[in-house]
Amino acid sequence: MTTQIGHRAVVLGASIAGLLAARVLSEAYAQVIVVDHDHLPGTAAPRRCVPQARHTHVLIERGQQVLEELFPGFTDDLVARGVPTLDNLRDVRWCLSGHRFPQPESGMTVVSASRPYLEGYVRARVSELPGVTLVDRCDAAGLTMTPDRRRVTGVRVLRRADDSAEEVLDTDLVVDATGRGSRAPTWLTEMGFASPEEEKVQVGLGYTTQIYRPAPGLGSDLGVVIGPTPDAPRGGAVQLLEGNRFLVTLMGMLGDYPPTDPDGFLDFARTLPIPDLCDVIRDAEPLERPRSFRFPASVRRRYERLSRFPAGFLVTGDALCSFNPIYAQGMTVAALEAITLRRHLQRGTEPHPRTFFRDVAKVIDVPWDMSVGADLAFPDVIGARSPKVRIANAYIPRLHAAAAHDPVLATTFIRVAALVDRPQRLLSPGTVVRVLRQNLRSSRHGSRPATDRATTTCSPNTR
Repeated sequence: MTTQIGHRAVVLGASIAGLLAARVLSEAYAQVIVVDHDHLPGTAAPRRCVPQARHTHVLIERGQQVLEELFPGFTDDLVARGVPTLDNLRDVRWCLSGHRFPQPESGMTVVSASRPYLEGYVRARVSELPGVTLVDRCDAAGLTMTPDRRRVTGVRVLRRADDSAEEVLDTDLVVDATGRGSRAPTWLTEMGFASPEEEKVQVGLGYTTQIYRPAPGLGSDLGVVIGPTPDAPRGGAVQLLEGNRFLVTLMGMLGDYPPTDPDGFLDFARTLPIPDLCDVIRDAEPLERPRSFRFPASVRRRYERLSRFPAGFLVTGDALCSFNPIYAQGMTVAALEAITLRRHLQRGTEPHPRTFFRDVAKVIDVPWDMSVGADLAFPDVIGARSPKVRIANAYIPRLHAAAAHDPVLATTFIRVAALVDRPQRLLSPGTVVRVLRQNLRSSRHGSRPATDRATTTCSPNTR
């Protein structure tokens, strides 16, 4: 149980990060108001302000564990509503570094809901909490402060209705969860504080996604993941969704964007290193036109390094750190940040910003190092390559090659990728010995990646 700390908290942004922040704040504040610029639909519909919502989203195992903790019965409830579940290895065809993984049972369950459906479910659960109010079509114009400018006391908001005037929501705590477009750095400078340092890694990622009716090409499996590599910077994913549909996302790094016309979409799929994704869509019926999304750079704002910060104000979610989405870390990191906020609230006092940011930075460090390190394996991605990054980028493809013939290694890697185990697990003596042994065996027998032996059955004249 958490002691009530204050009367009102205001959360800016009603995406996953904001909703989860509101969930834990409801334990410590009598009233929690969630303000969002967008219209919040009553159904599982994409929102204009969440353009990536139409594309592949996966709540990986660690994130699902957190949501189960925050919303008891989360998994069973979604399953009862018809959302598919899958084992993250047994039911998914993984192809990483050009190597097709075996498919043993991993014990890691993934609820394969679309982002709009998942967000709509979480939004409904949060809105049912006592004292929580969701306000949509409302813009946050800035913050109010005490005369000594040491503390935030409210938010200036403008409701987008006829003849609406700006008003101030007085509050004990403001949490900014407005995403990549957060204005917190600007607000800080306007209030006389420094803005945080930014770390950017330009990845030039492009997505194109189409939704289909099920077709026989997927067989008994429920997903496909084909990761881009430095030699072949294209990839793709197939995700089974609620409503007897499946989603196909094609991706390209460094400006190699998948086209949005149907013929170009299929032609791009034919270039992937294994035919599985192309086979799935070859005879499938598209339900809507392809849609694109661009992600120029991963961005991390280093609030934990600021020497001064106003009380009564916190930042979370993509407003704090926005990850390359191909690694499926964003929603899970937002969930872990909410758990961190909850621990601070359970101390019975208002979270101290600098202490909170330091603790959240520790949560972000591991997934940030994993995703940025993987991006820096691409020679054209600009960034500092420390010895640690160079060693990892030499080792991981060898691990993937070994995992293609070793179910234990495949499971070990997927557990780390799902943020269940720490990356150090990949460098444990037992894991390293398995990698070396398998690579030596493959070298002696002249084994090639599974993708070298695969032939694409999706002929150019199919459609």
